[in-house]
Amino acid sequence: MKNAVHVAGWPHGLPYEAYRTQWQAALGRTLKGLDPRQRKYLYYQRYNWERAERVHQAYEPSARLRRAVGRIEAPQLWMVLTEAWCADSAYNLPVLVEAARLNPHVEVRILLRDAHLDLMDRYLSYGTRGIPKLVALQADGREVFRWGPRPVEARLLRVNLRAKGLSPGEVSKHLIDWYEQGGWQQVDDELAVALEAAYAAA
Repeated sequence: MKNAVHVAGWPHGLPYEAYRTQWQAALGRTLKGLDPRQRKYLYYQRYNWERAERVHQAYEPSARLRRAVGRIEAPQLWMVLTEAWCADSAYNLPVLVEAARLNPHVEVRILLRDAHLDLMDRYLSYGTRGIPKLVALQADGREVFRWGPRPVEARLLRVNLRAKGLSPGEVSKHLIDWYEQGGWQQVDDELAVALEAAYAAA
């Protein structure tokens, strides 16, 4: 079992399994008494649970990523700002978690974005609170690398679709199609690159 790592100045966060337990419990809520926004977000969480499960089952870390993660020789905390209603997170977070499981020195902790907006605002992506956002930290608080909220190709696809005037719903549909065609596997590549760069500079 991994030893718990705590970094001064950061909330403790939730272990991934505790986050999943909370998420699964929320799926059992009835729609009765929920306002339209709450209903919408509950639907998102239900779809995303299935998406995340598919990625966990299908994902096999690449040899390159295995080597990169294997270079971690001291306790490291991977803090991830996210929310269960986020489709990007449904596809990307499982890859981050499975990568962390390759090395007993790495511990993943989940911070719910909407409960930590002050922290989220320190890690904006192109001026937005994009999630999931991974910040990898050493026990002494030094940042090793960061990643997120989505692979570069997905980001460019989103930018191009918005430039064409597509509605937010249409953009989301295209992005989900991209992920469903295996786009989430690019997280593996980008994570390996980030780790290689971090240790090359060390």
